[in-house]
Amino acid sequence: MKPLKDKISITIDNDILVKLKEKAEYDDRSLSQYINLVLKQHIKDIEEKKP
Repeated sequence: MKPLKDKISITIDNDILVKLKEKAEYDDRSLSQYINLVLKQHIKDIEEKKP
């Protein structure tokens, strides 16, 4: 069974969006998949830094 997902609307600076789209395309992923990947890695990095 696939994990549940929620739809949201966010505002992203245009320069960041352009880079995200480029990276997603290079990685052969949808923009949504790539943003999820980036956020998961960021959260993991933050949690690993906790004392």
